Amino acid sequence: MNAFSVALGPYLKRAPMGALLLGISSGFPFTMIAATLTTRLAEAGIEKKTVTAFALAFLLYNFKFLWAPLVDRVRLPGSATLGQRRMWLIVVAVGAMAAVLWLGSVDPNGAITRYTRVLRIMGGEYHFSLPFGGIYTMVAATLAVAFMGATFDIIIDAYRIETLAPEQLGVGSGMSQYGWRIGNWAASTVALLVATAAGWSAAYAATVIFALPAVAAAFLLGEPADRRAAATGGVIASVVEPLRDFLTRHGAWIVLLFILVHKVGDTLANLTLRLLFNDLGFTKPEVAFYDVAIGQVALLVGIFVGGILYARLGIKRSVFISLVLMAVSNLSFAGLALAGHDVWVMAAAVGFENFASGVGGVAVVAYLSALCNLRFTATQFALLSAAASILGRFLSGTTSGAMIEALGYVNFYLLTTLLALPGVALFAWMMKAGIVDEVDRAAREARL
Repeated sequence: MNAFSVALGPYLKRAPMGALLLGISSGFPFTMIAATLTTRLAEAGIEKKTVTAFALAFLLYNFKFLWAPLVDRVRLPGSATLGQRRMWLIVVAVGAMAAVLWLGSVDPNGAITRYTRVLRIMGGEYHFSLPFGGIYTMVAATLAVAFMGATFDIIIDAYRIETLAPEQLGVGSGMSQYGWRIGNWAASTVALLVATAAGWSAAYAATVIFALPAVAAAFLLGEPADRRAAATGGVIASVVEPLRDFLTRHGAWIVLLFILVHKVGDTLANLTLRLLFNDLGFTKPEVAFYDVAIGQVALLVGIFVGGILYARLGIKRSVFISLVLMAVSNLSFAGLALAGHDVWVMAAAVGFENFASGVGGVAVVAYLSALCNLRFTATQFALLSAAASILGRFLSGTTSGAMIEALGYVNFYLLTTLLALPGVALFAWMMKAGIVDEVDRAAREARL
């Protein structure tokens, strides 16, 4: 019991607990346009190609580094009293809540009308027509949630990194992963259960409370004491300098390549799971329990194990082990596709995948966090985290529906397993070549 208390102690300190609250809010907007929206659209009878195309909205998360410099540099009204980071947290939390409420109010099968206008320019007439209503308004609302969710992530990640001491990055990333999954699980469960009882509009409205934990963290932790002001100098300082700082480190280009490819297979698999569950005939209560609830427990166990591995094995070996586990976990969904409507196979597949993701989340997020210079926290972490999933999200939105229809679910999930292997191989080479040590050491020096 004493050993357990010693192991648990670092997680209960103020900054890691704040990371937990921040993670809860970070997971909520993503959930409302991921599995929850997939379930809603599939239920509404929208064709698979259209449903999977909505995954393209996640590309806004991948391009968030484009406006991340604004979060590093722009001082909103009220910043003099609350601080720049805290003011951004509050404003973006309100924006995320408003976007989710809008998405919940839209009927994907609603009537579609067209806004038509004629422009007369220099004696010529130009006609344009813009469709709106129904699925088109659903697209706009989804993009609004994605934009606000991505901006929420920018400020949450920067605030988390700046409030954690360097030795707390592993624990803090673990707590952030706990929080993200708690927010993801709770929002998804609430949405499914409320939708069953009262419809989707009420379901989306019920989930907006999950934006509030981040606001609570802002008041618990205060403005980061170690926050370092970004240099002034316009566009060069705000965009080019954070990139130059990272990319001029020895081995940085190899690290960036690894970040780009390591989650392709995992992202493709995870963004299509609700389609699989729907086609296999699982009910919403079954999904809520066997996928969401059991998956959440498995993930929390995985995060705890990941924290232990990170502390005992270090960042290199813990990342490598997690990459292998995440690659193998995709095979479990091929097994589920073969088994059909079997809740125990579903529970086993979801449990293993979430355990692997929990182990991986601790090590990979800690590694990305360690790479950030505190002068450019928001911009650099936005770039790194965006790069981690851009290929998988692009492929999911453009090809996954067609691949499922052409290959079938079993072969599709076997393919996602193969797509995970290049990331495993590249990281193994990075370990052998000493690149992980070199880049990590340079990053730590940049944080001093």
